[in-house]
Amino acid sequence: MRPELSYFSQAWHRKVTVPNRLLPWQQHQWEHLCSYIAQERIPQALLITGNKGLGKQQLANQFAVALLCATPQANGMACGVCSSCLLVNAETHPDFIQVQPEEPGKGIGIGQIRSLITRLTLKPQFETYRVVIVNPADKMNNAAANAFLKCLEEPTERTVIILITEKPAKLPATIISRCQKLAVVTPDKETVVDWLAKTLQSKSPLLQRGDLLCNVSLAQGAPLLALDYANDETLTLRNECFNAWMAIAKQLKSPVIIAEDWHKLPASPLIFWITSWIIDLIKCSYHTKVENLYNPDLSEPLQGLSQRLELKGLYKLYDLLLAGRQRLDTQINKQLLFEEILIQWHELNRSK
Repeated sequence: MRPELSYFSQAWHRKVTVPNRLLPWQQHQWEHLCSYIAQERIPQALLITGNKGLGKQQLANQFAVALLCATPQANGMACGVCSSCLLVNAETHPDFIQVQPEEPGKGIGIGQIRSLITRLTLKPQFETYRVVIVNPADKMNNAAANAFLKCLEEPTERTVIILITEKPAKLPATIISRCQKLAVVTPDKETVVDWLAKTLQSKSPLLQRGDLLCNVSLAQGAPLLALDYANDETLTLRNECFNAWMAIAKQLKSPVIIAEDWHKLPASPLIFWITSWIIDLIKCSYHTKVENLYNPDLSEPLQGLSQRLELKGLYKLYDLLLAGRQRLDTQINKQLLFEEILIQWHELNRSK
């Protein structure tokens, strides 16, 4: 049982710089992109998909600057020193266009797409390509998506459009059908842990491998999310929430009071954490190995709980959590949502 769960991203926009190396799990995708260049079959529209935290934006940026670069290297990467590369670093390249929500949590409106269409009527200013990156593409509202089709149906000279999304199902089929597809997949856990250890070595040399594994589990194997979690002490916050959750199970704290505290926290990771605890409880009921849990470091208290809770009640709470996750995209009262979840958790434990 491994439902698709989403996370929050604490970095909305990362500055675009000319990359000089690949993320270690992106080699296969990069070779695929380089083959487009080598065969002179650059797609007019490319759709990059994959879960959050896999570096889709970084991969798209690397492909973009390679297309813009006047003297790319033999491995396909940008040189980093030509005028185009310097303009990209300065975020002033006229042929590198990025479309994204104007504010976190907002959508991409039709006004932004109309401005893009107007801009694309002009020829690229340099002799290479013009690259447009739309991220996240699924944030285009219906009117924007319909207008965007014009860009795909009437492609302009030497223009490559790159769409990035972790939710391709939210894109209209008419857009998807006009794109080449490239999926960035989640690497194996050992690759992620090794990369994290190397990346964090100078900053946190005493960080234990067990802590890294916990961060990787929390991030569902997404390396960049695991790195963010390690840097911002998300594991500490998760442990505090778990302790409060356990206190409710032991009838030591009121679910209403905890919900009042929790509504001030980011809702998406909280919903994921609670869901992962419920999934692990169900797994423990079937005597799953500790290493196969979402939260292996919490296996002891979870196993203890699983021995006295009914599976029927756990599945019912699991269904409520999935419904709550869907409601996060609406104007929901988060405190009431957490009250509903925690009261049901409280009742499930009170019956025992």
